[in-house]
Amino acid sequence: MPQTIFDDPDGTLAMLRDSVATLASRQPGPASLRAKRSASKDIDRELWNSMAEAGWIGLLLPEDLGGAGLGLAEQAVLSEALGRALIAEPVSAGAVFASTLLREAPASAERDRLAAGLASGELFVSPAWQDPSRHSHGAALKTVADGDDFILTGDRHFVDGATSASDFLVVVDAGREALVVSVPAGKSGISVSEKAGVDGSAIGRVTFERCSVEANRIIARGPSIEALVENAVTNARIAVAAELAGIASKAVEMTIAYTKDRVQFGKPIASFQAVQHRLVEMWSDAEFACASVVNAVVKQSEDDDKAAHLAVLAAKARCGDAATSICRRAVHLHGAMGFTDEHDIGLYLKRAIALSATLGQPEAMRLEFVELEYAA
Repeated sequence: MPQTIFDDPDGTLAMLRDSVATLASRQPGPASLRAKRSASKDIDRELWNSMAEAGWIGLLLPEDLGGAGLGLAEQAVLSEALGRALIAEPVSAGAVFASTLLREAPASAERDRLAAGLASGELFVSPAWQDPSRHSHGAALKTVADGDDFILTGDRHFVDGATSASDFLVVVDAGREALVVSVPAGKSGISVSEKAGVDGSAIGRVTFERCSVEANRIIARGPSIEALVENAVTNARIAVAAELAGIASKAVEMTIAYTKDRVQFGKPIASFQAVQHRLVEMWSDAEFACASVVNAVVKQSEDDDKAAHLAVLAAKARCGDAATSICRRAVHLHGAMGFTDEHDIGLYLKRAIALSATLGQPEAMRLEFVELEYAA
């Protein structure tokens, strides 16, 4: 079946794939997703802790901050395997985005506390950096100085794990400079609301109402914040693209297995040429999705920032389109059973739709790609 292929001289990538399969056999992703949906939870705490014990949450953190000190290739393989297993925890935000912000921020006691807690699973550190869209209610987050401290007022939308968060990593424009600050989730002046996403996950909104932030909770400040957030978004997009590629590949595998077993007119439907054509198209789309993730990871190590950025945009767009298209065709080929909630293929489709919209729809990625490609 299609999968991302990187050089793996010491077997680390194979070990990561095997470790995800082992965990999924004990704590199946579809069962966890259904349980979260039924209980209206934003994360499966038991599953998240198991992932932290395996070293996955702090994969990108250096060892001196409690992490594994691994790179984007390992993260892509891990995220792809999580997608295949439908382990639908918010890894791209709660692990990849947060880890990138923390590892690249200046050293401080607060940064070290958050990094160690994130890697161990003791803390759930949720990035809160996106302003409300023009189509939603809410006010952009603002801050005013209060001596050495700061007062936050406004909203942050699309916050993963908002209800379960122990701390928020808040990116805010402080007027003359940008800040990344750590805010305890239980602090006075913070309220959290959530609505259900298409896959049953929770889409969080955090409202700050004159919430005071002490100076010692500033993680980073100044002109470097833009690059810091851009790097975090880049790494998170690669992780999301890889997870989508994993979903696409697993959907192809499930559909091939089903069409071999499903008999019509005295023979498996996989023997019908029309079905075979569909399966080949699905397989090809999944292969190209996996290849785009590999290309995005490889380009990050080369000395060409523009090419690296273009590769990430291309991977996110291709993987989003591939996963949703493949899963739709998979549901169709599963027949009436594919439309039932009891069958896992429908969950794969819903997860693909949700992830495709995360950090930019494919259409937005293509428009940004074209704008950047033809920029002077």
